[in-house]
Amino acid sequence: MMSNRSTDILFQLIKSLQKAEKRHFKLYIKRSSAKDDLKIVQLFDVLDKLPDDYDEKLLLKKLPSVEKPQLANLKSHLYKQILSALRLLKTTENIDLQLSENLDYARLLYNKGLKIQALKILEKAKEVARANQKFNFMAQVISLEKKIETLHITRSSIDRTAVLTNEALEISGHIDRVTRLSNLALMLYRWYVQYGHARNVADEKDIKEYFKSYVPPSENDVDGFYEKLYFYQSYCWYAFIRQDFLMYYRYSQKWIDLFVEDKSMVAVETGHYIKGMHTLLNALFDLRHFKKFEVVLYQFEQFFKTDTAQLHDNFRVHTSIYINSAKVNQHLMKGTFSEGLKLVPSLKEELKEYALFVDRHRIVVFNYKIASLHFGNGDYDKAIDYLNIIINAHEDLRYDLQCYARLLHLMSHYELGNDSIIESLTKSVYRFMAKMKNLTVVEEAIFRFLRDTFNISPRKLKPEFVKLLEKIKYLEKNRFETRSFAYLDIISWVESKVYEKPMATIIYDKYKASKSRRH
Repeated sequence: MMSNRSTDILFQLIKSLQKAEKRHFKLYIKRSSAKDDLKIVQLFDVLDKLPDDYDEKLLLKKLPSVEKPQLANLKSHLYKQILSALRLLKTTENIDLQLSENLDYARLLYNKGLKIQALKILEKAKEVARANQKFNFMAQVISLEKKIETLHITRSSIDRTAVLTNEALEISGHIDRVTRLSNLALMLYRWYVQYGHARNVADEKDIKEYFKSYVPPSENDVDGFYEKLYFYQSYCWYAFIRQDFLMYYRYSQKWIDLFVEDKSMVAVETGHYIKGMHTLLNALFDLRHFKKFEVVLYQFEQFFKTDTAQLHDNFRVHTSIYINSAKVNQHLMKGTFSEGLKLVPSLKEELKEYALFVDRHRIVVFNYKIASLHFGNGDYDKAIDYLNIIINAHEDLRYDLQCYARLLHLMSHYELGNDSIIESLTKSVYRFMAKMKNLTVVEEAIFRFLRDTFNISPRKLKPEFVKLLEKIKYLEKNRFETRSFAYLDIISWVESKVYEKPMATIIYDKYKASKSRRH
């Protein structure tokens, strides 16, 4: 599902450029470079026209004037020139680039001895930074201001000096709190990406102790946009790992509410807004809150049409991917598997187009979701194809998904009646899940059922399915067992056998019943 595009960084950069950016680069290089630099324009053109895979032999063949020993330096020079051109083009679109440019100007003026001019630019930059809550940048500005005030007589008042020192203390404290909270949010998210949900009481205890040792005692102890943002993110990942889906929803909503309260921050921290919308949709999916899910998905789709979402490749790509992920989730929770499968061709094309921007974790998740659509639709052979991609990838992430991919793979073979491999496959999957400490009461019951029934005739199977349903139905509300149901709707699968209805019908009936209750 993912393009095998070369990892050559220059090639990747050129392939990521849009037409306007390529045109701007050509104009930039003609204005700012010597005649010798025309070689990098030739190199740019050849790389731009290469197919999706980087081929150095073909590249040198198309550049007869360049010897192989020259190529590395030429590529390095071209890479820097492209970045310089992009910086010039994108400065007005990005507050961080604007602030960095002003800081560079102030340093240049200071080095020329024009200290008062430098201080004026720094003061203006500080106002913009404060308005956009860019406190890390303010620390750099204040550092240069203090340097100028310490080394030179600038006729600043004593009051001005006092203000500067107080600002420095206030900002350093704020930066320290933001750093601690952002570290906590990042470490929790990384834990989830590697392991998934808490597997048992020991995992729960470890996560709880780690979380409590870093998080502030209450929400009243955090102040400002960034402190609150990372505080809410930390609670999101903490709740999600522990499968406390109600807490997960509450804090993902608080995350988005930050942007609702201060709409200007959507343009300043677009990436965090996009991730927050994705997280909120995931929380609503986990809670099966169908109505609000539809409302938030519609809002996200409307956001995708805005200039802010389309401004940068990163925003455009991830918004599109998250919207498609939500649409797949919507079909999974409604049981409309055949409709969901209609999205797959365009989704695969999108992932191929965006291969440079999509992380491995996202690919694993999409493969699993597509396999789940096929399984729910009764296309067991196709489900196995997608599950094999996960099983054979040997990725060092999402151990939980690797476990459930193997379990769904086993169940697909069971549905196909591949009795000759069921016994050995059951043992293999059981060993893998035990090794990963991923066995719950639900999985134990499923393995016991598969071991005990693969030789039973189909007409005698229904009573066994009834017994299995009785064993696992009461676990649906148990937090440590719900990880099974979050990844694999085993109860609906068993119910489809007991009530002799397609799995899609069972889930869709639950969806309709839930909607009527909410109304």
